Amino acid sequence: MEMRDLDDIEVVEKHSFAIPWSRDSFINEMQTNVFARYLVVESEGRVIGYGGMWLVVDEAHITNIAIHPDFRGHGLGEKLMRALMFVAFESGAAHMTLEVRRSNTPAQRLYEKLTFKAEGIRPGYYTDNGEDAIIMWANLSGQ
Repeated sequence: MEMRDLDDIEVVEKHSFAIPWSRDSFINEMQTNVFARYLVVESEGRVIGYGGMWLVVDEAHITNIAIHPDFRGHGLGEKLMRALMFVAFESGAAHMTLEVRRSNTPAQRLYEKLTFKAEGIRPGYYTDNGEDAIIMWANLSGQ
């Protein structure tokens, strides 16, 4: 992810999340967060998806991942997750974690396909509607 990607990322954010991250949040992630790594998915020179994580010691924590609705259902989310997992492993992470809405069964199925397992619940995690988050973990060794 680069600064020039932010206009497209804002569009993906607004189409993907009830409470989208601000432009300043992404700028902070890119410029000051030494733990952050972000990848983008492009189509015809336009960013149509992105994913980010924080790499801390031997763990990778997915901060967010989104594909523009017009491009969903073509395996791009899976490819992006696999790329994030690869970057995390190559950077020394042994494990990866994320939170997913309890109601987001398509995402849960994708994560399970990628060897993530539900390990806990964060009650009321999502501030827009108080929905619980499922905490999922994957072991990156042997991927």
